[in-house]
Amino acid sequence: MVKWIVLAVVLFALVVFVLALRPVLTRLPRLRRAAVALQRRAGEAEALRATAETLQARAEALQEQLDTAQRRMAVIKAKRGG
Repeated sequence: MVKWIVLAVVLFALVVFVLALRPVLTRLPRLRRAAVALQRRAGEAEALRATAETLQARAEALQEQLDTAQRRMAVIKAKRGG
């Protein structure tokens, strides 16, 4: 008699486990697609970050050139005025 009760409890636990596991398993493909999409976006973000750093360096170089040109213009104007 005790064997049947233990067997019933074990089977009931397995049924509950399967019923709880089923929704998770049905969501796995969507979760995998979402994970792949996130990885792709992370790669795109990394590429954009690298591009932004390159543009920042270029902007700093152009700012230095602009500063140099402004200093030269000031020297030229000073020479003409003096």
